[in-house]
Amino acid sequence: MNNNTKILITGGAGFIGSNLCEYFLNKNYQVVCLDNFSTGFKHNIEPYVSNPNFTLIEGDIRNLDTCHNACKNVDYVLHQAALGSVPRSINDPITTNEVNITGFLNMLVAARDAKVKRFVYAASSSTYGDSETLPKVEENIGKPLSPYAITKYVNELYADIFKKMYNFDTIGLRYFNVFGKQQPPMELMQL
Repeated sequence: MNNNTKILITGGAGFIGSNLCEYFLNKNYQVVCLDNFSTGFKHNIEPYVSNPNFTLIEGDIRNLDTCHNACKNVDYVLHQAALGSVPRSINDPITTNEVNITGFLNMLVAARDAKVKRFVYAASSSTYGDSETLPKVEENIGKPLSPYAITKYVNELYADIFKKMYNFDTIGLRYFNVFGKQQPPMELMQL
C-alpha cells in the first residue's frame, strides 16, 4: 500500500538522514532527500534511488530557491542538514554560520511558505554550553562554547519565533551522542 504522505529529509545522505530515509521508505512514505554531499555520501542512499517513493534533490540549503523547490507539496520536513563538528566550526566559522544559520532560516521560510504541517530539526546538546547542572533541563542553558554551539542555539531561537509569529509547528531534538549504522569514522566527523 502506498502512503501519500510526503516527507522532506534535508541532509538525507548523511548518517542520521539516510537512516531516516530508510525508515520512512520502509513504511511506504514518499521521501524527498535534499543533500549537497558536502558531508553526506551517495553510497548511503544508493539502495533507495530505484525506489519509486524516493526523490533525490542534489542542492544546497544555502540557496533559498532550492529550499522552496524541495518543500513543494511536502507534508513534513525533517531537517538534518548542517555542518557538524566543533573543530570544523572553530577552523571555519563563516561556512558553519552560512550552512547552520542561513541554511536553517532558508528551510524555515520555505517550509512555512509551503504550509508544511511540521518542521522537525536537529538541535544539539551543545546548546547547554558551559552549564554544569545535571540532569540537563531544557530551559537551563549556559554560554555557548563554540561557533557550532552558537549556530544551534540560534536555530532554536528562530524556530521559536516562527512558532510564535507564524503559528508554524517546529520541534527541535537536542541530540547528544548518536550512534548507529552508516555512521562515518570519527576522523571524518571532525573535519
